[in-house]
Amino acid sequence: MESNQIILPIPPDFSFIQNLGYLQRSTNECMFQIQDNKVRKAIATDELIVLVEIRERDEHSLTIEFLGNTKPTTNQAMKQVTAYITEWFDFQTDIQPFYALANSDTLLQQAIDAFSGLRIIGIPDLFEAMAWGILGQQINLPFAYTLKRRLVEKFGTSLTYEGEQYWVFPTPSDIAKLTVEDLVGLKMTVKKCEYLIDVANQINTGQLTKEMLLETKDVKKAEKILTNIRGIGPWTANYVLMRCLRFPSAFPIDDVGLHNAIKHVMGSEQKPTKDELLRLSVPWKGWEAYATFYLWRFLY
Repeated sequence: MESNQIILPIPPDFSFIQNLGYLQRSTNECMFQIQDNKVRKAIATDELIVLVEIRERDEHSLTIEFLGNTKPTTNQAMKQVTAYITEWFDFQTDIQPFYALANSDTLLQQAIDAFSGLRIIGIPDLFEAMAWGILGQQINLPFAYTLKRRLVEKFGTSLTYEGEQYWVFPTPSDIAKLTVEDLVGLKMTVKKCEYLIDVANQINTGQLTKEMLLETKDVKKAEKILTNIRGIGPWTANYVLMRCLRFPSAFPIDDVGLHNAIKHVMGSEQKPTKDELLRLSVPWKGWEAYATFYLWRFLY
């Protein structure tokens, strides 16, 4: 490790440019900033909040540079930063089996041709993933980003570097102590405010943990735990299981964006019915999350 840097190896079939392209899909993203093919992000560790700049070093590695005076002094915090980035970019998944099945699937073949090297960009923090799922319910994506920005800028933590603010998502304890009245100024529904506070309370008190969901080792069991929570339906549950828990079989089958993406790829005038989607997705078994993410990429 150089003085202020970590050199992080990247897996085969990973394209930094493809993943940056995905991260740049919204101009209203508040959790990181991208410029000149570099991404800057604040990451919370047990020691302090660090600010990293991530850039491609060569085809086999990334350079992670600590900016300002935010380099951790403990090995534990350094490991937390490396683990966060590894999980964010899904380095631990071998996607060769997905590419093998996609090569013989009409829909997915087009997706891997267009986006080869893309990974499911994760949301490593369970509360952030669930909050993003709740915020995105039944609204368009641009408004979801607006709600997230309002929530983060009012209740999150930030550091400033070179005149720019870099935000860390609010913690469950930050939100658990709030009332609906504290949140209504963000202009989301009262129900969403209630759901957000309820989820924050469950995570803050340890009733719901990432480890609990992972220990099920079963996507249906994990989905059941999540859908037993008020305000978390199958779509939100599977979104969280995809983006945070990394269950490869997570499948938000009722997602409108997925339906529109399939309509786009097939050149059809109508979205597929659920029965058609069930038939189309049979070859994706075990890789439904990646199939969904790659198809979404045509639209988002």
